[in-house]
Amino acid sequence: MKYLITGLGNIGSEYSNTRHNVGFMVLDALAKASNISFADARYGFVAQLKHKGRTFVLLKPSTYMNLSGKAVNYWLQKENIQLENLLVVVDDIALPLGAIRLRPKGSDGGHNGLKDINEVLGTQDYARLRFGIGNGFSRGRQVDYVLGEWTDEEMKVIPERLALAGEAVLAFGTIGVERAMNLYNNR
Repeated sequence: MKYLITGLGNIGSEYSNTRHNVGFMVLDALAKASNISFADARYGFVAQLKHKGRTFVLLKPSTYMNLSGKAVNYWLQKENIQLENLLVVVDDIALPLGAIRLRPKGSDGGHNGLKDINEVLGTQDYARLRFGIGNGFSRGRQVDYVLGEWTDEEMKVIPERLALAGEAVLAFGTIGVERAMNLYNNR
């Protein structure tokens, strides 16, 4: 069984510690915990993780957030992975800081990365793991907040939550989205 786990973010050092890159951060934490590393490949940085008889292809698209669909579609085709084995890890301002929500499908919720994936794939019927980044911004400052760096206070809780999100990713592949939702959505 093969799974494509795509963490959304933007390439470049200026984005590396921003809230919008939490998808990359989840995959980086999972790769570090699994002692694997990413290699530069077509449309992204890719690593393969073997866990309980399954292969997880971890993808951090290098296409920038708003063109994530191109990378996702390419790697689904290249690795011959079915749509039901796709999981997209994404930031979400509608969730409190560090909260995670696994869903089998859903709307883009105004997220440009998900919007592009939906358009390229022609469907919203793929799993996503939303990672809460909170909504500590004033009216009209959403972009600055999302593209802003984590505060020292936020970074006190982020590592533990990244690890939990990594566990949820592995559970998605080993026990299925429904059971993984029951285990991780309220933690």
